[in-house]
Amino acid sequence: MAHQTSKEQHEREYQFHLDIADRIAPTWEKRRDRIEEYSAPVRRWMLRELGPQEGDTLLELAAGIGDTGFEAAEIIGRSGRLITSDLSPAMLDAARRRGADLGVENVDYRVINAEHIPLDDDSVDGVLCRFGYMLMPDPAAAFNETRRVLRPGRRVALGVWGAMERNPWLAIAGISLGQRGHIPPPPPPPAPGPFSLASADRVDGLLRDARFTQVRIEEISGRIAIADADDYLGLIGDTAGPLGVALQRLGDHDRAEVRGDVEDALRRFAVDRGGYELPCVALCAVAS
Repeated sequence: MAHQTSKEQHEREYQFHLDIADRIAPTWEKRRDRIEEYSAPVRRWMLRELGPQEGDTLLELAAGIGDTGFEAAEIIGRSGRLITSDLSPAMLDAARRRGADLGVENVDYRVINAEHIPLDDDSVDGVLCRFGYMLMPDPAAAFNETRRVLRPGRRVALGVWGAMERNPWLAIAGISLGQRGHIPPPPPPPAPGPFSLASADRVDGLLRDARFTQVRIEEISGRIAIADADDYLGLIGDTAGPLGVALQRLGDHDRAEVRGDVEDALRRFAVDRGGYELPCVALCAVAS
């Protein structure tokens, strides 16, 4: 019975994150430039540490709109192959549009659940996953699958968000929505969520349990520029998964209350030239 309950819970979590991704995909696509702006340091770190070579076969998991993989596609050249994948068909459609805009030709688009990758053993030369593993119901299974499809000695490069208190750009909205009863309290790790892999020790342990023997983890810090409370709520509402969906569903009165909370919280991040800068911290890992 316990096994069945655990399986049912996993399936509910899987469907929940699929539904959220499908719902947020159109607004995520609209905000692509902004997302890439604050994600750029993580993307650059991942590509540098992965070290793709001309002719490689690369897999990007939870690719979203796919910009990290598309940059790698330029490196591996026409003799290489990029597999851009996401759990969400809607996100993958957005990636196809982005790839077409960029003129990327050496790419296959596939709907893939990272916990069950439909590729042969030892079939890829590198795996990329930016802000994806943390949202998976069973990251241990995903890391094991990643190890299985990687050729011996080749690498995975990944990024996840650091601790909540070091990422106020997400925490501000989450605290207000939670205190006002618009979202349930966040479940503690290992439940999936933006901060489920915020511990370097946990990331290291999961990778080593998946038979990666060389693991290195670094913190990457940045700042997200915000014009005002409306700019902040628009960005979070369009991109931040369950928080975004919760914001989209608010009526005018509830949204005004949350906006007031946000204005109060933003004050400590004001900058002299106007607007605000919110710190963000990611954990980036490379393993082979």
